[in-house]
Amino acid sequence: MQEYIRKRVLDISNYILESGATVRQAAQVFGVSKSTVHKDITERLPTINKRLASQVKKILENNKAERHIRGGEATRKKYQENAE
Repeated sequence: MQEYIRKRVLDISNYILESGATVRQAAQVFGVSKSTVHKDITERLPTINKRLASQVKKILENNKAERHIRGGEATRKKYQENAE
């Protein structure tokens, strides 16, 4: 693995761990695609640091479990703004 990829994987992982960010948010901050973030976290990170990978995986699983709530809130807010 090239060094810049290894550094990006660790940087993204630490960012998600500290902020609780979603894959989409992390991708936007680091200027890469969601696919890249997902591949970095699910495939590359476990080969670099298994413990960090399991911690980040828990956060991403939690984000995935909550995403239907965030989507509902966004829709509700959209229609409230249109009604006013």
